[in-house]
Amino acid sequence: MRALTPRQTLIILTGLNLFNYFDRYVLSAVLHSIQVDWGISDSKAGWLGTAFMLGYFVTAPFFGWLGDRTSRKWLIAGGILVWSAATVMTGFAGSFTVMLCWRVMVGVGEASYATVSPAWLSDVYPREKRNTALTWFYTAIPIGAAIGTLMGGFIAKHQGWQHAFIWAGAPGLLLALLLLPFKEPARTTDGAPGEHRLPGMKDIGALLRRPDYNLSVWGYTAYTFALGAMAHWGPSFLQRAHGMTQEAAGGFFGPMLAVAGLGGTLIGGLAATAWRKRHRSGYAGVLAASMLLGAPAAWLAFTVPDRTLSMAALAVAMFCCFLGTGPINTLILECSPAALRASAMAGSIFIIHLFGDLWSPWVVGELSDHWQNFSHALLILPVALFIAGVLWAILAWKQHLTPGEDHGMVKSPAV
Repeated sequence: MRALTPRQTLIILTGLNLFNYFDRYVLSAVLHSIQVDWGISDSKAGWLGTAFMLGYFVTAPFFGWLGDRTSRKWLIAGGILVWSAATVMTGFAGSFTVMLCWRVMVGVGEASYATVSPAWLSDVYPREKRNTALTWFYTAIPIGAAIGTLMGGFIAKHQGWQHAFIWAGAPGLLLALLLLPFKEPARTTDGAPGEHRLPGMKDIGALLRRPDYNLSVWGYTAYTFALGAMAHWGPSFLQRAHGMTQEAAGGFFGPMLAVAGLGGTLIGGLAATAWRKRHRSGYAGVLAASMLLGAPAAWLAFTVPDRTLSMAALAVAMFCCFLGTGPINTLILECSPAALRASAMAGSIFIIHLFGDLWSPWVVGELSDHWQNFSHALLILPVALFIAGVLWAILAWKQHLTPGEDHGMVKSPAV
């Protein structure tokens, strides 16, 4: 059984991550059609996003614990199989309750992949190349989201929204087998293979008390609150606020996500890497700047009556949001010892979704029903982006005042 090269590993894991987000974002493309067909309110429609996040964040710590102790390729394969099958079955759901259950299972499958795959990449790339690798890995988010949004709207128009889920999930039933013939990499310490000591609760507790880790994760939580609801309600906003058809809304939102997301992810990753070479505050600095620029753009997008200006502002806001995709995950991994990387990612996933996008789609829907004004309900999202920017600015300033290479970061446990 041969091992993959770092580049092969990156290509395969990035490709699988693309299908991860493809499946996840199909729902947002067809959400308005589901509401019309089943006559459900904004509040209930928001629960479809919340159900996914419930399965995602509740099981993430368990998969992180397993990822530090057991075979990661089997966790990845199992996760892909579960989320793909559940996506297909969403298309066969005959009621809102059944659909909620399948969305929970999609979240369970994706949690397994999301906790384990970044840790795998960290073990095949040394620290100086890690952010670049993770930046490429996370380019799958905007591309997958764009394909899901664009194809979901197209298939829904021509075959019905049910078929959008079936076509999205079917490829994963075969892709789940992709990594099984290959050998896993050895777990490493900063890119150098070493003896792997199983982490204990004391190690995890020490990580959770670190200021750098906490500021990183809580800023990420506010960011996730905003981005999750923007992705969930984005196409619906264009249809309801600006009178666009489902296909037109998907035709704009999908390519916009691809261009703004891919450009933002790559530019943010390159800028953070360049800044990090000069100072350890580079990652946090890029994160803070991107959110403080994205917040006013999002506010403008949801308040301006002109359709063209609103769409342009929305694209700028999404571009700014995706500037931080690579740096935030690299920052979290840098705050974590090698033996705890999967657990650190799992802890991050648990917190950002429990307090972030688990509730944000529902909160927007509930406020919309209460205020009878959908656009006003969306204004809580730029506020969340601003909070994220402030927290990351505090972290950047803290790191600027302590310029030592590893000062304040968790050291790897002794082996």
